[in-house]
Amino acid sequence: MRVISGRFKGVALATPKTGTRPTTDRTKEAIFSRLDAWGVLDDARVLDLFAGTGALGIEALSRGGRELVAVEASKPAAALIVKTIAQLKRNRSWTSELAALVVVRKAEAYASGAAAQPFDVIFIDPPYAFETEACDRLLADLAANGAAGDGTVIVLERSARSERPTAPEGWEITDDRDYGETAVYYIEHAEDTSNRDMHV
Repeated sequence: MRVISGRFKGVALATPKTGTRPTTDRTKEAIFSRLDAWGVLDDARVLDLFAGTGALGIEALSRGGRELVAVEASKPAAALIVKTIAQLKRNRSWTSELAALVVVRKAEAYASGAAAQPFDVIFIDPPYAFETEACDRLLADLAANGAAGDGTVIVLERSARSERPTAPEGWEITDDRDYGETAVYYIEHAEDTSNRDMHV
């Protein structure tokens, strides 16, 4: 697996032999084409929950993001993200304005803690077995505790066979697409959706 586009294009991602389900390049390209069109990645603070290989968060950093927090409960997987970020920091495209932090913690625990300031983009890519009820609670916690703010775009990946998630109060699912076995939901604050339409 490699970074698809941007300042770190072509950089290889350290990938564990088992235990993660990386987003396919087709799905990743579709997600980032949309986020690029909306202009939400430039100078963005990015949160990558259930980070796995860190592919989504690192792709966002490559395409104009400024700060990445990758949250992964598996210590071996988190260690590989740290390894990839160390490689990025040796890349000539890394600048002093960029920041990346790996947090070894359950996504649910991270989401339930108060955030210092909202993120611009939040990726959520839980295991397919992650229940819809738990997913809805996670979304509600992000909104309630300040990690997701007025201008935040939440990108949620689930099995296409899973039940449709429920957006927190005051939020809505503004679009959803299926890519084979994967369903991708875009969730935004209700007041932002009229402004978002102008970027498309």
